[in-house]
Amino acid sequence: MSGNAEDARLRELGGGRILPLLWKFAWPALVTMTLNTLYNVIDRVYIGHGCGSDAIAGLTLTFPVMMVMGAFGPLIGVGSGTIISISLGERNLLRAERALGQCVALKLLLGATVAPALFLLLDPILHAMAGGGVTEGAIAAARLYLRINVLFHFLAHLAFGLSACMRSEGSPVAAMRCMVVGAAANLVLDPLFIFERVDLRVVSLPGLGLGVAGAAWATNIAMGLACAAALRHYTGGRSVVALRLRNVRVYRDLVPRVLAIGLSPFLMQFAGSTINFSLNRAFAHWSASQAEGTVQVAAFGIFMTVSFLFFVPSMGIQQGFAPIIGYNWGARNLGRVRRSLDLAVALTTCCVATACLCQLLLATPLASCFSDVPEVTRAGAFALRIGNCMIWCIGLNVAATTYFQAVGRPRTAIVLSLLRQVIVLLPCVWILPRVLPIRPLLAVWLSLPLSDVVANLATIPPILRERRSLVRASAAAAAPTSN
Repeated sequence: MSGNAEDARLRELGGGRILPLLWKFAWPALVTMTLNTLYNVIDRVYIGHGCGSDAIAGLTLTFPVMMVMGAFGPLIGVGSGTIISISLGERNLLRAERALGQCVALKLLLGATVAPALFLLLDPILHAMAGGGVTEGAIAAARLYLRINVLFHFLAHLAFGLSACMRSEGSPVAAMRCMVVGAAANLVLDPLFIFERVDLRVVSLPGLGLGVAGAAWATNIAMGLACAAALRHYTGGRSVVALRLRNVRVYRDLVPRVLAIGLSPFLMQFAGSTINFSLNRAFAHWSASQAEGTVQVAAFGIFMTVSFLFFVPSMGIQQGFAPIIGYNWGARNLGRVRRSLDLAVALTTCCVATACLCQLLLATPLASCFSDVPEVTRAGAFALRIGNCMIWCIGLNVAATTYFQAVGRPRTAIVLSLLRQVIVLLPCVWILPRVLPIRPLLAVWLSLPLSDVVANLATIPPILRERRSLVRASAAAAAPTSN
């Protein structure tokens, strides 16, 4: 990329109008996150209708393991992206390119170490999570899906990590294109791999009939194509930050900072895995039979999939704001940082309020998209109404967590992110059913809105202090100096 184009892009980050600039960064991120979510949604729609409630419950049992593997992605990707944004703001291109090369090196190292370890532990993990409360068919489906996905998950890590770096350097459309490649491939391959025959309006195509295994293979092939597109971007001279083979290594001065910044989203996703594990175990424990436990776990899978789909706009906004805040923090343009923070809070709150309303009003039709079993549909609709009834209040917590990540203050971001997913929710999952022993399953679901309310209230003091600090700093910088 030419120096003039690079300078124009960086000038835009530092001086362009914030709302149009946010839209420029956010809409590709929104499309990318929607496409990423569709990997799970498409799998679960096809499997729920084509393979039965055991299969969708089995996929739900895979959530904690998949989230543990996925947690290492933002540990590396978010930290690397933040270093790239701040380095570009400080005009340090060499450090930005080293951060990119180190991102690739760490992703490859991750695939060679963590994935094999998880592969060996799959059976004890699944049996511990199910606790004898779901059918053997659900456990078998989970085992089959995970055995394929665990060993090839490094492709997803590379694709998502490089896409995060693209957004951080100011190339959100390129990041979106990579995910379009993967999502389109997954959309085509899923039915061909899952079903024995795919009936279209004008033609009937033979399929492989692999069921749950077909969904896993389709996802891995799609992620491989997305990864190839991302590597092409960084090796084809189209990027501000170039991927050079000599930079693909671990740097002692960069890796601690990358891991420290990425620790917040890592812990948040790892905490999500712990919560998923605990909720699966709680539903199995408090259900009256294996059949009821399987229905509850399947409903939880529907809840998680739909919730994540409706949370995509908020995540897209955060990904759009992160490079703007990070660049201007590095350039010490604190007035612009404060205005960006205010806009992030307002827009995120609007998104989560809309998501809450939609899930309350459309719970039954949304749940029916994933299953034609009446018991599963009813349980899924109930889960959406109860579990997400208070998400309208979490916008401040989400925006504040992203802000503290973007300015390189991971400790505060970690505390804020863990408030909702661990500090409040995890104890409630096991305490509330004992407080309400007559309706223990209802009590488990009520732990979710309770954690939303407490996390939002706890976020107010630190973010108000930070905003006041930004106002004072920007006012001091704007005041004329006396001779």
